[in-house]
Amino acid sequence: MAFRTAIIGLGIMGQRMLENMSLHPEFAVTAIWDPDPTACETTKKIAPTAHQASSADDAIAHADLVYLACPPAPRKTYAIAAAQQGKAVFLEKPLGIDVDASREMVTALKAVGVPAAVNFTQAAGAPLRDVSDAIETGALGQLMGVDIIVTYANWPREWQKAADWLRFRNEGGMTREVISHFLFFSERVLGPLELVWAHSSYPEQSDLCETHVAARLLNAEGLPVTLMGSVGGAQPDRQEVTIKGSKTSRRIFNFSNDAISSGGDFIPTGDTPADPRATGLKAQLDHLALCLHGKPNRLATLDEALRVQILIETILAESQ
Repeated sequence: MAFRTAIIGLGIMGQRMLENMSLHPEFAVTAIWDPDPTACETTKKIAPTAHQASSADDAIAHADLVYLACPPAPRKTYAIAAAQQGKAVFLEKPLGIDVDASREMVTALKAVGVPAAVNFTQAAGAPLRDVSDAIETGALGQLMGVDIIVTYANWPREWQKAADWLRFRNEGGMTREVISHFLFFSERVLGPLELVWAHSSYPEQSDLCETHVAARLLNAEGLPVTLMGSVGGAQPDRQEVTIKGSKTSRRIFNFSNDAISSGGDFIPTGDTPADPRATGLKAQLDHLALCLHGKPNRLATLDEALRVQILIETILAESQ
């Protein structure tokens, strides 16, 4: 029987997950809710049979699994409410914006013991699996570190503008929304990281999010992760993580494209899926089903997500 799922937060990610869950045999979206009536009305066309909940609590009551695609600030309240009713929880990243609050949430969820995971979208995908295998077999040679480069002409990007909170310093910004994915990827490859230094720049309007960020992190063996992010200028989006080895290096760009270099140009390792986003989301849902069945899976754990949040919030705090 499919897991009855409530989706709280019906913006971009909530609607994407709804569409992909509707195609997956393990999930049935039974309730949806968002404080914005327009978002509810739009989503009703995608899921006409789902219960149009009157509140978050009402949505939670109609489900076995609660997917939280709302902005970061209210996630703790909804996650704990769901867990205390015995519901499994799948959270969007970042885990939160207040580290102490997120620690309390993680402690509460672990104490209750319901299945819980965080949607770092590369966790179950082929690139992270294949890079990890290449490291394990020695195909990369000696690991040399990771480079992360993220650049955008504008933030939020055109397709994100409906989620207006993404442009504000309190909850939004590319570091939380995008770079967090790549720090998660780096920790899966190198192990836990420690921040050595960071610098973030903000516009004159003090409530807007960062426009530039740079940081250096090290793992337990002293291998570096070098991070650079910027917004501005006529350019295409650039989102890439390069895992450097002495024999070969791997570059993951646009989240799911995998390429290899032995010193020359990076060459794709295989064919790109016709719909990379759908392929990635299906992999996440496959592993979410494993998680809900109590089986081993590759989804991001609460502890992993909390470590990434601590790094992100520390980086953002280092500003002038």
